[in-house]
Amino acid sequence: QVQLVESGGGLVQAGGSLRLSCAASGRTFSRYYMGWFRQAPGKEREFVAAISWSGRSTYYADSVKGRFTISRDNAKNTRYLQMNSLKPEDSAVYYCAAPARDSSFSGRVGVHPNEYDYWGQGTQVTVSS
Repeated sequence: QVQLVESGGGLVQAGGSLRLSCAASGRTFSRYYMGWFRQAPGKEREFVAAISWSGRSTYYADSVKGRFTISRDNAKNTRYLQMNSLKPEDSAVYYCAAPARDSSFSGRVGVHPNEYDYWGQGTQVTVSS
């Protein structure tokens, strides 16, 4: 059974930093692209960042570009989202996600929620002004 478990969320002041982690179990995701999404109350789930299976390609939402960094440690089957210069509008539940199919041959990376099959339970990030 595949499980994705996020950690590292919390309350931080504007301008601060947090590092989210996503630990996977039940499958080794070293050959899969991985993504982070977030959902604020009353809003749709939105793309934050994604990383190719190799880690050589990364993609970011315009709203977080230059402030967030996605990375992965395939040896630990874990992905990370380093969030710097946080703003109140970054407050949301952050979700880690993974596809069901190996992407090492295609090299593609998903940026839409419907391109992902497995989701974590989410971790709350609250940024105070």
